Amino acid sequence: MGRKSVISRVTKETEIKLELELDGGKVSVQTGIGIFDHALNAFACHGGFGLKLLAKGDLEIDEHHTMEDIGLALGQAFKDALGDKRGITRFGESHVPMDEALVRCVVDLSGRPYLAWRCDFPYPEVGGVNVRLFREFAQSFVNVAGLSMHVDLLACDEVHHGMEAVFKAMGRALRQALDLRPGSKDVPSTKGSLLYN
Repeated sequence: MGRKSVISRVTKETEIKLELELDGGKVSVQTGIGIFDHALNAFACHGGFGLKLLAKGDLEIDEHHTMEDIGLALGQAFKDALGDKRGITRFGESHVPMDEALVRCVVDLSGRPYLAWRCDFPYPEVGGVNVRLFREFAQSFVNVAGLSMHVDLLACDEVHHGMEAVFKAMGRALRQALDLRPGSKDVPSTKGSLLYN
């Protein structure tokens, strides 16, 4: 079907070029934030997405603008690539362990943005980045993509394991939700539409 999107977002704070292929492709992520590159690579790999992302941001200030704006760009790419959502599964869920860490992610490609982020990490930073900024990324992503996402950190002693499991679980849950149902061309909604703009 070629469910793809190309996004270019330029502001005074960030410059982002992003290519997303929902049904697979190469993965190349360069954000200037090592742990975030690692997380997004895990997200794309375990979601089965093709993702090419090059971002330059005002990291001399901090990581906030870059991570938030990447969330906005990635959300727009998912929204564009999904189109009218005909034939998709719509709902997806995943449990992902990583050693002692365990994460549950549940998504609904409803068109309505909502994020429940119940992640109490044992340390405030991972890879030199405040863990709060990963929630900011996720919030920006769901706001623009138009989906409901619940992320629960069920167990975690090592924050790196927990955060990596979060991104793997998000990828796997989204993969399940956007997969096409064999033979279906219907929008999976009693309303007949999953578009809210």
